[in-house]
Amino acid sequence: MELKDRGKALEEQFFQKEEHRKLEALREKKEREERKDALRAASGMDDDGVLERLVDIGITTATLSAVSLVPLVEVAWADRNLDEREKNAILHGARGKGIEEGSAAYGMLEGWLSKRPGPELFEAWSSYIDALDKELTGAQLEILERQVVDRARGVAESAGGFLYGTFGRVSTEEKAALERIAAVFARRGASAE
Repeated sequence: MELKDRGKALEEQFFQKEEHRKLEALREKKEREERKDALRAASGMDDDGVLERLVDIGITTATLSAVSLVPLVEVAWADRNLDEREKNAILHGARGKGIEEGSAAYGMLEGWLSKRPGPELFEAWSSYIDALDKELTGAQLEILERQVVDRARGVAESAGGFLYGTFGRVSTEEKAALERIAAVFARRGASAE
């Protein structure tokens, strides 16, 4: 084989590897966008910066669903009693907040509303939020807090409308649950000490 032929073979090998590298980069970018879109769908969150960071730190849709749903469950069971009308109102309110019927998140919420989970669920959620505090910027955590607390408040208000005949009324117990949820986010920086 002559020098010219060897040079051509070297060029072809180089470009083949370069094309392979470019294809891998495109594939990774597409997979990343798909994970981000799945997190957006699971959480109802729309801030790209927060979603990008959640992908970076390996958050899955199942984990994010739990992060989004546990506060709803905490509010739902705040008065230790959950009747069918309240359950339906909460599920209806959740559908309006990005948790669609037939999704895994909706199924999880349905199960937790059928049988009250133990306090360890909220404790695990609280610990997870503490760990997220180390991974997200203050602004990103504030966005997550706002969306989680607003969703929980919306569900409490929708349930209150069915139970009390006045839309938007939130019971004393539900207010206390919302305050417990907000208090977890208010501990910012405490987990680092």
